[in-house]
Amino acid sequence: MKSSTDLHDTIIAPSSAPGLGATSMIRISGKDAISKANEVFSGKNLTEVPSHTIHLGFIKDGNQLIDEVLVSVFKEPTSYTRENVVEISCHGSPFIVKKIVQLFLKNGIRLASAGEFTKRAFLNGQLDLAQAEAVADLIASDSEAAHQSAMNQMRGGFSKKIKELRERLIKFASLVELELDFGEEDVEFADREDLKVLVNEIQVAIIRLLKSFELGNAIKDGIPVVIAGKPNAGKSTLLNALLEEEKAIVTEIAGTTRDIIEDEISIEGIKFRFIDTAGLRETTDIVEAIGVELSKKKMEEASVILYLFDSQEYTKDKTTLIEEIKKIKTKQKPSIIIGNKADLIPNINTLSELAIFNPIYISAKSNNNIEQIKDLLLEMTGSNQIKTADTVVTNSRHFGALTNTHDALNKVLNALDLNISGDFLAMDIRQSLHHLSEITGDISTDDLLDSIFRDFCIGK
Repeated sequence: MKSSTDLHDTIIAPSSAPGLGATSMIRISGKDAISKANEVFSGKNLTEVPSHTIHLGFIKDGNQLIDEVLVSVFKEPTSYTRENVVEISCHGSPFIVKKIVQLFLKNGIRLASAGEFTKRAFLNGQLDLAQAEAVADLIASDSEAAHQSAMNQMRGGFSKKIKELRERLIKFASLVELELDFGEEDVEFADREDLKVLVNEIQVAIIRLLKSFELGNAIKDGIPVVIAGKPNAGKSTLLNALLEEEKAIVTEIAGTTRDIIEDEISIEGIKFRFIDTAGLRETTDIVEAIGVELSKKKMEEASVILYLFDSQEYTKDKTTLIEEIKKIKTKQKPSIIIGNKADLIPNINTLSELAIFNPIYISAKSNNNIEQIKDLLLEMTGSNQIKTADTVVTNSRHFGALTNTHDALNKVLNALDLNISGDFLAMDIRQSLHHLSEITGDISTDDLLDSIFRDFCIGK
């Protein structure tokens, strides 16, 4: 059951930050939205115009003219919130926006809280909770993949999958519950073997969704890529080449980078977070030693490691370099071995001892073969999967609810194996349905809704 809230107030908020463009928009939602707007609008009578129409006129405070505006009218239930909605497009002056909002506040309309428009859309049945959360993800999206994922979820792709699982389970749950009403007659309406098959099928789908969460984090937060290697291998130069800007300080002095430097770029719509680390070496310098420890920690957290070595140094000490690369490979995570300053070594591709590691030879300073690194990153991180994935879990709340559902369904399977009585079986099935329902908001609380919507911007 959805949480109750006071939907009787009419609310107002600027839906975009004023001062960022030539125009700003003010949104009003509620039973009195159209009539209240009509009181201060000089133009057509807004209470008589059709829904989904736009009208030119003036906003006036008594005899004082505030601004010439365009007013869009949406009548319930065919609006974003399923309430009467008015959107006022005015000039982008912060003073004008403030003046119009204050006028409506004076006339009895309340300022909306963060996310209240989308919260009303959820409570009025326009969106389910997963779709509502996707609105925030869409606003925050900063890559093509994040945008596509949020759009898919907002259009109900993820919700549809959850509802399909829930509906299949409800059918069996109702039969088990029905058995409890005929407890004295020892009847069985729900075939236990069929129920076991169904639960196993649902578990397969849930496990697939749970596994997609790692991919979802990559879409939402970016794929962390650490650039590691010895001091003066050219790590900062490589970072600058990948970012196509002078982000890191580059000098001939070994150990220039002592702290972690991070920045992001989008490669074919996928966000990557590149992390330049301190050079890996033994040092008595306290500050540099802290940087080396941070580097090791970042390597453990990274999805991909770019291990960079100086091709000139390789010709001097092959054994040490090979041992270092073997250490990187034992970390059991994707890595790309990169020989820098290759332009200074004739016949660089003849370094046969390294062939088993499939190294790329580059010149970070002259941007030679940088695009090959980007192509390999896309290939190693499954970018095609990111682009084509229909249903990906990107929300930690959803991941938690799915985990709880998976655990509850395991109890159902155990109950079936042990031939436990119907009342306990029904309890485990109800628990599974409860956790699935938490995702779409069929079961929610005021605290949960407040936690979700308080991070929305005002006006959404």
